[in-house]
Amino acid sequence: MDAGETGDFFAALMDRAAQSDPVPTAVVHPVDHRSLGGALAAAEAGLIAPILVGPRGKIEAVELDLGTHRIVDVPHSHAAAARAVALVHQGEAAALMKGALHTDEMLAEVIARDTGIRTERRISHIFVMRTPAYAKPLLITDAAINVMPDLLAKRDIVQNAIDMARAIGIDVPKVAILSATEEVNPRLPSTIDAAALCKMADREQIAGGLLDGPLAFDIAVSPDAVAAKKLTSGVAGAADILVVPDLVAGNMLAKQLDYLGGADAFGIALGAQVPIILTSRADGVEERKISAALAKLVAERARL
Repeated sequence: MDAGETGDFFAALMDRAAQSDPVPTAVVHPVDHRSLGGALAAAEAGLIAPILVGPRGKIEAVELDLGTHRIVDVPHSHAAAARAVALVHQGEAAALMKGALHTDEMLAEVIARDTGIRTERRISHIFVMRTPAYAKPLLITDAAINVMPDLLAKRDIVQNAIDMARAIGIDVPKVAILSATEEVNPRLPSTIDAAALCKMADREQIAGGLLDGPLAFDIAVSPDAVAAKKLTSGVAGAADILVVPDLVAGNMLAKQLDYLGGADAFGIALGAQVPIILTSRADGVEERKISAALAKLVAERARL
């Protein structure tokens, strides 16, 4: 898959997502042009049926054509997050979409002990990257939610990413567990975690993907580096998913690809009762539309 084929992949993904009924989506506090415009564009593309949750006056003040889309009027962003989660409980929303508020404020309601929409699985974020520097889509996790995940949290992070990859058409995703070396070294805890995750996959505690690790970044994505180091692996040089040791490493990696590698980043969070379209407040319309398509395909797969 070359760069052109990568573009074709995302075009086909958008087409496939638009072929079924739009998913009812609570859009949390869409009170600026980017967040409201992205939600409306996703609706126009047939991806979501938005329920706009926020202060009615601020939503209408953005001066975009709201059509007949439903507005749930609440006084502020915190109330918007709480009401959006309640709409999931009531069966009125099958996805959430972040608007103009901080991620922490929204997720606080998602994970609230008595009123939230947690499951037994840890919630994690997955970037789906489109970059001319790599010949296929590249998933990076977790670069946005889990700061320093332990082994059991990483198990959920890996499983969420595999589920995401399978939902978008990667049947057996190749999962690289990243560290600074390919050797297990007790002085590098990330290498111990990587080895343990691979054994967990052998024992079917992680399902649906092909895991290898620890792998350094170059070994994960470069066939030339694999050949030079004479490494035998079904994942190395062709990874679909990069699992980072911690949030700092993941955030740096994703932003380096964005700012230096010409990448586009689309993102959702999984592990809650419904997928969460979790884009940056600075993201534009296309990022929000493709992120909505990702969430819709995940939601559809969950209903199968």
